[in-house]
Amino acid sequence: MRVDDFDFELPEQLIALRPASPRDAARLLVVNPRSEPRVADRMIAELPNLLSPGDALVFNDTRVIPAELEGTRDRDGAVAKVSVTLIERLDDQRWQALARPAKRLKQGDRITFGEGGNVCLAGALAATVEARGQEGEVTLGFELSGTALDQAVATLGAMPLPPYIASRRTPDERDRTDYQTTFARQDGAVAAPTAGLHFTPQLMETLAARGISRHFVTLHVGAGTFLPVRADDTKDHVMHAEQGLISAETAAALNQVKARGGKIVAVGTTSLRILESATGDDDKLQPFSGSTRIFITPGYRFRFVDRLLTNFHLPRSTLFMLVSAFSGLDTIKAAYAHAIEHGYRFYSYGDACLLRPAIETVGMDENPEATELSLSPFGERVGVRG
Repeated sequence: MRVDDFDFELPEQLIALRPASPRDAARLLVVNPRSEPRVADRMIAELPNLLSPGDALVFNDTRVIPAELEGTRDRDGAVAKVSVTLIERLDDQRWQALARPAKRLKQGDRITFGEGGNVCLAGALAATVEARGQEGEVTLGFELSGTALDQAVATLGAMPLPPYIASRRTPDERDRTDYQTTFARQDGAVAAPTAGLHFTPQLMETLAARGISRHFVTLHVGAGTFLPVRADDTKDHVMHAEQGLISAETAAALNQVKARGGKIVAVGTTSLRILESATGDDDKLQPFSGSTRIFITPGYRFRFVDRLLTNFHLPRSTLFMLVSAFSGLDTIKAAYAHAIEHGYRFYSYGDACLLRPAIETVGMDENPEATELSLSPFGERVGVRG
């Protein structure tokens, strides 16, 4: 498909620069491509009543590291300021990073981050540029390694806010909390799984009390989040690899949910991507440890995920393509038009959508015994096939 097919115009004032407070005060657009009206305006706090007992929420427990580092390059006495975003750890001492402006760097340059000469005493960290790529990527070899390097990055780094926020304001201490889910525990992401930002401990308790289970997978959000789709056709786009993990216990539990007729609700596109990556040809979820480059566009058959909770995504992005594949391109364009008309807040700190698929998963259609009484996304109590 043409990348132009996934374009839309967004008024700049709808880009959220801060999250809702409290987190679950964000708005929620419920989208059902197989009913009329196809959209309904709700709130995140209403989510427990939009799901059914026996459903399962799947969260991404990756933790964002403060991967933005400001430094100076010193080359034969010529000093220049540079910014880098750490995007992939290569070993105990080396990171792949995105540099800005990359043209100021070449192989062999030394960059000092922070101030002074000793990170422990004066707050500085040094690295050497070992290689430079074509799109601003650099390989950095740090003078610290292991835990000492992790601690230095945690001390000196800032949260890597997306460009559409960082270009409008400076990241601050609030972002260290705001741009982190309350359940984050596995260090490694350079961007937040933003659908998870809406969940408070109180909301989690309410969901549990309703009989909706929660499960955790890990997908470390990586470089692809920051890079645009440069191809004219989706078939020519190459996804960056991201590292993920699904335990055997989690896979077994989620397969049991499906077998009982419960819905698998992916919280965020990252959760969906790793679940679909780990689903076998028999539509059963398998344990997973490794990397995925899964690129989901219209025409993809979803094998495991039944519902998707996700924020609003950028035009022409791989994530907008994913939600278009899930609910249908025409449905998503209509939903986004409704959101723009009604002043929803967009992107990482913005509001969310609860999406039903254009086509239900095979497992649900093949299980005529699974019937439930649920509150539909539009408020009526109805009997539905599981």
